[in-house]
Amino acid sequence: MFLTISTTGSPERPATDLGFLLHKHPDRAQAFSTSHGTAHVFYPEASAERCTAALLLEVDPIALVRKGKGKGRGGAPDSALAQYVNDRPYAASSLLSVAMSTVFKSALSGACKTMPERAAAPMELRIEVPALPARGGAELVRKLFGPLGWTRVEAEAVPLDETFPDWGDSRYVRLVLEGELRLADALRQLYVLLPVLDDAKHYWVAPDEVDKLLRAGEGWLAEHPEHKLITSRYLARRWGLTRQAMERLELVRLAEADDLDVESVDNAVDEGSDTEERPVPLAVHRRDAILAALNVAGAGRVLDLGCGQGQLVQALLKDPRFTEIVGLDVSVRALTIASRRLKLDRMGERQAARVTLRQGSLTYTDKRLKGYDAAVLSEVIEHLDPERLPALEFAVFGSARPRTVLVTTPNVEYNVRWETLPAGHTRHGDHRFEWTRAEFRDWAQAVAGRHSYGVEFVPIGPDDPEVGPPTQMAVFRITTTDETEKEAKAA
Repeated sequence: MFLTISTTGSPERPATDLGFLLHKHPDRAQAFSTSHGTAHVFYPEASAERCTAALLLEVDPIALVRKGKGKGRGGAPDSALAQYVNDRPYAASSLLSVAMSTVFKSALSGACKTMPERAAAPMELRIEVPALPARGGAELVRKLFGPLGWTRVEAEAVPLDETFPDWGDSRYVRLVLEGELRLADALRQLYVLLPVLDDAKHYWVAPDEVDKLLRAGEGWLAEHPEHKLITSRYLARRWGLTRQAMERLELVRLAEADDLDVESVDNAVDEGSDTEERPVPLAVHRRDAILAALNVAGAGRVLDLGCGQGQLVQALLKDPRFTEIVGLDVSVRALTIASRRLKLDRMGERQAARVTLRQGSLTYTDKRLKGYDAAVLSEVIEHLDPERLPALEFAVFGSARPRTVLVTTPNVEYNVRWETLPAGHTRHGDHRFEWTRAEFRDWAQAVAGRHSYGVEFVPIGPDDPEVGPPTQMAVFRITTTDETEKEAKAA
């Protein structure tokens, strides 16, 4: 297996800087042992004007066969079935990706102590892979590499036999990539896409492959038009791992859309403390008030928007009047905890059919949320930046349009009654704001007016005569029914 990486330069910025970035000296030929053979790194040319680094993987066919036997850990059916006649040692595959991660580990991470500014900057690159298996042909190669910033993506089909052109082309292509990219980005793309194009893995795909994929795909995979195909093929179509990777990629996409860190988006779980407010009875009062309002509304199909760790979903499941319950949250960790809390894996079939947990953002419209009797946003709105509230408002009241919407939020006036809460501090470190009763009323009445809802307000917890209740709830009821809502109700 063979690939070359070339770059051009000048006397001021010589092309041989490539040696520093790859951590391999151009004047030396080096060999590295891998699990399937020996990887060689050498430089066919190295001058200030042009430098080419070559990676040659010399596959050990005996090691390939031994590791390919069986279907268990380490099994690779392709190589196990082709022990005697096998052209794969000469074509790029997941074995070459493994060799790259071994030989160019520092370059893949973008680390270079000698030339950090060079490693961080794009450079002119030309990458060639003489024999690359491509299940999907040259068109798929262009679909995969085209959106990644390359100015030239050439995938020339390799004929089965040049002597007999009537036999047609093989599934192999000669790949040439040219463009101005960071070396680390180019290597990461190759690391992921070589086995994707091959559509095969020569080693057991364990759960840690999800982490490897997301590390190598950072900055490009989440927004790639073919990210579903890439994820599925890279993880050898193992559905559980693919779903896990897709959920985490969706979280990355949502964070990038709002220009936030993934950690700040995936923060519904406070690992240092329970997300239940103190004192605990207030959380009980809040859930009781929500359940009472849902029963008054006659709701059977309920959305818990921003369901967190699933406390409300658990309470709803105990009441058979709620026939369909959907918990939605942007945090994968929170949904995982909710699933464990609800014991979904051990729940009876009829009970499990009543509940669904989904990942999603409340600031984006989602057609799956239309047609429900009620939606609950319990202690949710204060976790959003104020400028994001109009997006949430449209997604819930303008697009989903349930007949009843319940919104609870802290009453900041009551904070003076919390002896342990310092003055000027919010009740939770992630709260972006906390409203007075007047501010909450103004917002709720404006939302109701814009979307044809009526609204009334319910105190939750002890109603202090001076500062009001600790939690305030707005109960929105729709006042008009359009044709879309009629159709959804009939369905």
